Amino acid sequence: MSPRGGSPPMTIRQIPDYLKRESGVLLHPTSLPGPHGIGDLGAEARRFVDSLQAARQGLWQVLPTGPTGHGNSPYASPSSTAGNPLLISLETLMKEGLLSGHDIQHAPALPAERVAYDAVIALKMPLLRRAWRAFESGATAHQRAELESFCGENKGWLDDYALFAALKDAHGGAPWQQWEPDIAARRPRALQQWRLQLDDDVRFHRFVQFEFFRQWAVLKRYANERGVRIIGDIPIFVALDSADVWSRPELFHLDDRGNPTVVSGVPPDYFSKTGQRWGNPLYRWDVLAQEGYGWWIQRFRVALSQVDLVRIDHFRGFQAYWEVPARQKTAEHGRWVAGPGESFFRALEAVLGPLPVIAEDLGVITPEVEALRESLGYPGMKVLQFAFGSDARNPHLPHNFTHNCVVYTGTHDNDTTVGWFASRSQKERAAVLRYLGRPPGEIHWEMVRLAFSSVATIAIAPLQDLLGLGTEARMNLPGKAEGNWEWRFTPDRLGTHLAERLRELAETYGRA
Repeated sequence: MSPRGGSPPMTIRQIPDYLKRESGVLLHPTSLPGPHGIGDLGAEARRFVDSLQAARQGLWQVLPTGPTGHGNSPYASPSSTAGNPLLISLETLMKEGLLSGHDIQHAPALPAERVAYDAVIALKMPLLRRAWRAFESGATAHQRAELESFCGENKGWLDDYALFAALKDAHGGAPWQQWEPDIAARRPRALQQWRLQLDDDVRFHRFVQFEFFRQWAVLKRYANERGVRIIGDIPIFVALDSADVWSRPELFHLDDRGNPTVVSGVPPDYFSKTGQRWGNPLYRWDVLAQEGYGWWIQRFRVALSQVDLVRIDHFRGFQAYWEVPARQKTAEHGRWVAGPGESFFRALEAVLGPLPVIAEDLGVITPEVEALRESLGYPGMKVLQFAFGSDARNPHLPHNFTHNCVVYTGTHDNDTTVGWFASRSQKERAAVLRYLGRPPGEIHWEMVRLAFSSVATIAIAPLQDLLGLGTEARMNLPGKAEGNWEWRFTPDRLGTHLAERLRELAETYGRA
């Protein structure tokens, strides 16, 4: 399969204008310190930006920032565009006069080094309701106008999401396929009746999104003013139990009951011998193309209002994706199906302009996938943990890099570098040390140095690697249903010594 249509390819290896030689840190906001069981968009997030500035790092990479879904995964969100209410800073709400000191002071103590999601939800959602009540009763005319303006500008996705979220609450969190048939099928009379019945809850969920987007905008402005750009993340697929699928079922391969006929996944790979059956419903790309990819354009427009660069998760799926019959329990028995190719990205660029994209091109990558990425000019990804399992031709070894790529010591799906190295065979550990040309020492810093010294335009290290943490600090283990996405660090972990060491590497290798 080859890329379809579009403009003439860019010069191969040309570096896009939105990239420059720099470095940064991968850290999801949920992992920030703070007193309420989860990181948020308040003071600790700004303090982290300050630490990046002190270390002369130009990039902060985050994971998807939507509400979390199954298994607390940010990649299984009930909305492709909404923000996660749990990231809203309670202290900021207090400063805005929407919560009192008494509300926050009497909050229960929650774990400092793990996110206990159920406990966080039990704490924060009632307080957000209280803040909404305070807004309703005491907001100024200017604040009300801001809320109305936000709702108007985001009507294309916000109305459906707010109603979906209110309906989920009213049905005890049940998937939308288990709701009453009329509202599951979005019949007009049912929509009208439920909107009236749940009006207060719908307005609450609109307010929560308004507050999230407002706090996020303040944080992004704070980062940009200090020379730090934010890298966001757009998953290619959406969750079945989402506002997206419920509101636009015609865009997905579903049966008459709203269940998928085929689902997403990847064939057997590095992470799993039976492949990964992700279970997301697959797009009807022909329908999306007929409407000019409007749903995707809206999604990118919202994302680009929040971040400076976007990592597209599973980029290879736009060239060809692994289609698994929904009845199959694993991803072994699937097939490759052609994706929309270059014409999709050209359609988005025609409306949105040049897209500041990093292509996550990991997994089963064919020459056709590489040709698509190169025709678009997007940088791909290299991961040092993938570099030492074969021979000197391994594309993840730095001597095989081109400038137009982003190198990671590891990603959110990898073990930490310390944990990874400890679990390698003696032969692979020897290969790593031979490549580094030095004894093991602090293996995490040696791998960070290897990434920073490479020709890759951007080098990114997870904070866990900078802190030298082991497997206990791993963010996600693909295929594991529970216990992921929970890691947090405590404020004492970030000191001047860490910033000085990182700054020295950035200056030494021209990334400051």
